[in-house]
Amino acid sequence: MAGYRVAILGATGLVGGEFINLLEERHFPVDSLRLLGSVRSAGKTLPVRGLPVPVEVAGQDSFRDIDLALFSAGSEASRHFAPIAVKSGALVIDNSAAFRMEDDVPLVVPEVNPGDVSGHRGIIANPNCSTIQMVVALWPIHCACAITRIVVATYQSVSGTGAAAVAALTAETRLALDGEAIMPHVYPHQIAFNMLPQIDVFMDNGYTREEWKMRQETRKIMHAPDLAVSATCVRVPVYRAHSEAVQIELAQPMAPDAARKILARAPGVKVLDDPSLALYPLPWSASGSDEVYVGRIRADASHESGLALWVVSDNLRKGAALNAVQIAELVAEKGLLRTGPDGGK
Repeated sequence: MAGYRVAILGATGLVGGEFINLLEERHFPVDSLRLLGSVRSAGKTLPVRGLPVPVEVAGQDSFRDIDLALFSAGSEASRHFAPIAVKSGALVIDNSAAFRMEDDVPLVVPEVNPGDVSGHRGIIANPNCSTIQMVVALWPIHCACAITRIVVATYQSVSGTGAAAVAALTAETRLALDGEAIMPHVYPHQIAFNMLPQIDVFMDNGYTREEWKMRQETRKIMHAPDLAVSATCVRVPVYRAHSEAVQIELAQPMAPDAARKILARAPGVKVLDDPSLALYPLPWSASGSDEVYVGRIRADASHESGLALWVVSDNLRKGAALNAVQIAELVAEKGLLRTGPDGGK
């Protein structure tokens, strides 16, 4: 198979690093790889297949001769550079919130709505990390018996904010253990030994933007515009992997054992559910892996047609970079990604 000319925007970030790792781990056919960043990244190099590759400052000409552009540099950069990349002939898979709710931009989780990639017009959006792991876990159940309502509380790691937040958690923890004063600079309050029930800004309806993203994105991905979804998103002092307590109401009752059997067969899902052995998903053990882990599957004591689940996944891999690379693999498999200077979409 001929290789693709790939660019990564935001290459020096946490997700950018995972892009590089996953392209190699999954043997995605890369003919050339261009690493792009901001002016702050000028002069840096990153290891690619054991060799140092320079990081270029992203500009107007950065996407010439590029087939595939993986973006993870924030919404502002995506809004600026995505039209440039598309005009240059590249397919953009964007990890920011910039285009997720645009009607003509597919929002894709390959285990849930792979067919949506066929409608792309040069940009495919990667959903929010918390949304991805939730819909991967819920979609197989929904296919067996329609879900009518979702109530979710997330416990999100600091790596979802970026490298500065990871460093802040380490520094604040040391200060707290030494009895020193903490002056938070990444979050509104200290994150060490704390939990913050605010991710992103508050909206007029009392929800944060992160919580509203989960509602709107879940509806779009699952093609269920009227699905009732309510989320409470919390930042916790965990370095990596997000956890979610999910309660669902179904059109008909479903036994927990039936849900376990459905999820055990589901792509991308691994069931860890044996309370007698204290076996359930943990962010510590999920870090660095690709699966969405599900456990604590039980009947919801508050609703006769309800189930409760505990869902954990690595937010940098399946919640971001892996999902984007899987989209690229899917598009390539469908013949929707050009190859080389003579190729075409």
